[in-house]
Amino acid sequence: MLKKILSSSGEPADTDVEPDEKGRAMEPKVEMRTVGEGAEARAIAVRTRAGGSPGLVWLGGFRSDMAGSKALAVDAFAAARGLAVTRFDYSGHGVSGGRFEDGTISRWAEEALAVFEATEGPQILIGSSMGGWMALLVARAHLAAVGRAASRIAGLILIAPAPDFTEDLMWASFSEEVRRTILEEGVWLDRSAYSDEPYPITRALIEDGRRNLLLGGVIETGCPVTILQGKQDESVPWRHALRIVERLALDDATLTFVDDGDHRLARPEDIELLMRTIAAAVDRLTA
Repeated sequence: MLKKILSSSGEPADTDVEPDEKGRAMEPKVEMRTVGEGAEARAIAVRTRAGGSPGLVWLGGFRSDMAGSKALAVDAFAAARGLAVTRFDYSGHGVSGGRFEDGTISRWAEEALAVFEATEGPQILIGSSMGGWMALLVARAHLAAVGRAASRIAGLILIAPAPDFTEDLMWASFSEEVRRTILEEGVWLDRSAYSDEPYPITRALIEDGRRNLLLGGVIETGCPVTILQGKQDESVPWRHALRIVERLALDDATLTFVDDGDHRLARPEDIELLMRTIAAAVDRLTA
């Protein structure tokens, strides 16, 4: 399979994006959809823009939502190109129902899969940080259900992807005191540079994460995978992206490093790179 590692200074693709008369696309309305049954049922907020194929599905990060700058840029790109696009908030995130502390990787992956399954036709999944883990889990579940020949996932674009982060990037870095707090009390309040308020890391999140680890074996997606990774990322080190590429043995993969990029990759030049990357993926499918 083809493997490429690039610099962000590579030759750009033509995005053909023009803003509307107000400089932005009209925001689609929020639709509340129920995922899960009985006591596990929760209301998931989804914004869907109708359009052509391939559709785009945005998968946000841990404690992120569908109103972030990258998510809005993806929506504007789709509107300008006349493509369908779907964004949503995981339970406990944004305007969706449920409590954040009840969230687990399995729970959020179930929601991501349900949102994807409600789409039609070929889709490109765009996952940021934890959304990269979600995209890989959705691809795994979809392939298991329908096989490579019938897969509707036409491509994955992963931004600072963080599969296995609960184990490799959280638990492995925690002190013995923090680990003991999580195991004995069931929760520990973490403070992040990306949040003003502390947020709970639960024992359920850590233990469930172990049931969804991907980096211990081959990862099959059934489609080309493109990864954008900042070299200055302090949350998901750039070597984590290399580990992911090593596991993508059955599918084409391209890894682009942004030498001065951080975890967010949300500067204007980073978002421009993301738009070029999406445009190239769309153009390959529509040429």
